[in-house]
Amino acid sequence: MSDEPVRVLVVDDQGLIREAIASLLGVQPGVTVVGTAADGHEAVERAAALRPDIVLMDVRMPRLDGVRAVAALRDRAPEVRVVMLTTFDDEEYVLQALRAGAVGYLLKDLPVRELAAAVRLAHAGVAQLDPAVTARLVAADGARAPQARAPLTERELDVLRLVAAGASNREIADRLYLSEGTVKNHISRILQRLGLRDRTQAAVYARDHGVID
Repeated sequence: MSDEPVRVLVVDDQGLIREAIASLLGVQPGVTVVGTAADGHEAVERAAALRPDIVLMDVRMPRLDGVRAVAALRDRAPEVRVVMLTTFDDEEYVLQALRAGAVGYLLKDLPVRELAAAVRLAHAGVAQLDPAVTARLVAADGARAPQARAPLTERELDVLRLVAAGASNREIADRLYLSEGTVKNHISRILQRLGLRDRTQAAVYARDHGVID
């Protein structure tokens, strides 16, 4: 892995919050804040020009909101990973952002050290969901169609349910009496069979298709 710091663009329509996040995050080890933006339009333009590794994106913003900005970035700068950073943990916001291509969804009450760690993990390809967000997705009610069985084995469905609940590979291995290597292989097959990119999309898939009990 590269020793270069993770380059971050901070996007928030509230100037005080935007500058505070940028200032606090910029002094954390392994992170460099390369710029800020005040709305979705500016975020897309600045990300296309600066090519940060990670964009921390607010959800509700004027002109172009965070969800639509994520979708726009997939065309303009597809290599840039977007992590939503917001005060809103509403289920629909979460699902819309993840479907648009965000690789994580975090809440602003996160301590700055944990935020920096989440940024570094997102850069390394590890999807990030705030525990409160994961809990809302798992516990969300509402009528669902009868469980739509994916082209997965029963063991793979067991793994998928635990992924959707936010369990780590070690926790899944302990729960299902498997090795971590076997868990990794199961997750790789699940993503391949379902045409998904990462664990976050797998969690959304499980939520949408009634895999979560």
